[in-house]
Amino acid sequence: MKKVFALIDCNNFYASCERLFRPELNGQPVVVLSSNDGCIVARSNEAKVLGIPMGEPLFKVKHLITRNNVHVFSSNYALYGDLSHRVMDVLRQMEADVEVYSIDEAFISLPVTKVWNRIKYAAELREKIRKQVGIPVSIGIATTKTLAKIANRVAKKEAQFNGVFDLAGNSQIDQVLEKTDVNDVWGIGRRSTEKLNNRRIYTALDLKRADEAWVRKQLTVVGARTAMELNGISCISLENAPSCPKSIITSRSFGHPITDLDNLREAVISYVSIAGEKLRKQGVEADTLNLFVTTRPFDEQASYSNNQTITLRQPTSSTPELITAAMQCLKSLYRPGCRYRKIGVMLAGITNHRYRQQDLFSFSQPTVKEDKPLMTALDKINDKWGRCTIQYGITTAEDKPWSMQQTRKSPAYTTNWLELPVVKTASLS
Repeated sequence: MKKVFALIDCNNFYASCERLFRPELNGQPVVVLSSNDGCIVARSNEAKVLGIPMGEPLFKVKHLITRNNVHVFSSNYALYGDLSHRVMDVLRQMEADVEVYSIDEAFISLPVTKVWNRIKYAAELREKIRKQVGIPVSIGIATTKTLAKIANRVAKKEAQFNGVFDLAGNSQIDQVLEKTDVNDVWGIGRRSTEKLNNRRIYTALDLKRADEAWVRKQLTVVGARTAMELNGISCISLENAPSCPKSIITSRSFGHPITDLDNLREAVISYVSIAGEKLRKQGVEADTLNLFVTTRPFDEQASYSNNQTITLRQPTSSTPELITAAMQCLKSLYRPGCRYRKIGVMLAGITNHRYRQQDLFSFSQPTVKEDKPLMTALDKINDKWGRCTIQYGITTAEDKPWSMQQTRKSPAYTTNWLELPVVKTASLS
């Protein structure tokens, strides 16, 4: 049976998460900041109307924020991640085929029948997410994933569609594509847009009608596939199981410059621990670790940036093994006197843990198997009681000078027992 795709997209997700436990913020402008409260990474519709640009440094728009009483929040990824999981769980309750595309987007596939009302079903799904999670979503429906993305944009921007827009079998599909800029088409980036504009291709409809051979030559097979999808030919299938990631990166800018080696060690161990946890949650292992350090690009005292890569004896998700490799890198990279502002860990060479290639010249079993129960116990405790409930010995429970600045962070309402919402009632007497 043929199917159509539906894209479920959470509206202004970070801002909606902040409003969920602060209903008095509904209808008011809200922005969310990046790491260290630097730039704006999310805006409510009200903030967009005020002309606050995406990605703009906070200090550049402080006059707009003060003048219009904009509510500003630091990023609260624990809250956003948990609410995202709840939205996806609702989708999985309703549909068997769900592809989680990002923290706030998911594709599902729907059957094509003449008697089935897709718009009514999508509206019911939208309402169920609102009731069970409290996050508003928009739903776009079409015969391909690329068209579903465009349909979702219409559903989000045009109020008359009540958050649901169906392009599957829609006779006005070309009118919709004509109103869509080519740079807004899924998979068309800045460089591709420049090539298309030079060819006088400005809209999604122009790309749909473009010469197939030229598109393939200029934009490779990826661009040709996008054009075919705009013509209603499905080329991108639904991925029910998440693919194995090519790399995992844990990187942070420090809240304050760090000069001493002990604090750098602590930061590296913290980041490696997070990366190792990500490996185990995804059921994968890495055989390569890259550590990079950097100061400010134009530091008056000493500008420095460097990285080092270590290939592990065999793929692993063991945090102790990864820490040992990272410490070797840090020992080589560290330069006294530098004011470090950022450090990061990248794990690569990632494979599924069930298909690990054994070392022909190693007569002992890998240490991963020896400490697997320890890693499992550590992950379970930290999942239940919160990240960093159990830490490695060199890390401390005190405030860390390298920690991110998050002066406007809201509570972790759903993942921390100490930050649960408090309900107060008036006395009946």
